[in-house]
Amino acid sequence: MLSDLRGVIPPISTPFDAQGNVIHAALAEIVEFQIAAGVHGLIPGGSTGEGHTFEREDFARMFETVAKTNRGRLPLLAGLIVNSTQEAIIRGRIARDLGAQGLQVTPVHYLFKPDEEATLAHFRAVAEGTGLPILIYNVIPWNYLSPALLLRIMREVPGVVGVKQSSGDLKLLADLVLQARPQDLIFTAIDALLYPSYALGARGTISALPAASPHANVALWDAVQRGDHATAKALHERLLVLWNALSAENLPANVKYALACQGVPSGLSRAPMPMPDAARQAAIRAGLEGLGVTLRKAA
Repeated sequence: MLSDLRGVIPPISTPFDAQGNVIHAALAEIVEFQIAAGVHGLIPGGSTGEGHTFEREDFARMFETVAKTNRGRLPLLAGLIVNSTQEAIIRGRIARDLGAQGLQVTPVHYLFKPDEEATLAHFRAVAEGTGLPILIYNVIPWNYLSPALLLRIMREVPGVVGVKQSSGDLKLLADLVLQARPQDLIFTAIDALLYPSYALGARGTISALPAASPHANVALWDAVQRGDHATAKALHERLLVLWNALSAENLPANVKYALACQGVPSGLSRAPMPMPDAARQAAIRAGLEGLGVTLRKAA
């Protein structure tokens, strides 16, 4: 059950070698790094983990490594970024059998956009076909689900328990939080505005910034929970500098570089995503230094 899920839940990075193969030993080290930082859950297979690049067997082996490393210590959800109801169910069952407690599922995201009834039917079928609770990953620009539709799906499909709201529009998140029921799990993925998202009532975050800097993000969450808004605002300002350095079309690769600067083996991104150039690397290192991170030479 995910009813108590809250806090900082990074969509963890996936390390690849130069041939595009998962480096499983490095993946295990990333999991341990996140757990040691005090995060509250893990989601492999999300956008930051380049889940859109995985074939089915690849996905299964990656998720198995994460589950075995986690050993039940933290809530574990599987990110599903696929383009058919059938494939979402198949991968959801794979993750369930390997120990997933829930799923983070995008709307269908290729060229064609299903209407509202088909979208509702999609999430109903995945929930019923896997038996796992679902967070809707509301991120697809040309199939972006309105607060009204998200609320309808949560009310009509018992297996859909929440939303990861990934638009940069804080007003949409505020509307969703305002109209949601107490049991609805509304998470923010507005990396630049995590502090105000928490203040508005988000249950936590599932976003790239904690994947790159979990310690500071846990500190931010903790500060808001204890009502220490002066500390939270100061952390927000320093985290925003790092986010501005990370935020680019090659965001997953930039997260990898940030991890490498902290001594975490993080590998490469899958082609054709490029690793950060020298200017981006310098900005990322400066952002980490501003958070008090002791930097190491990135591999």
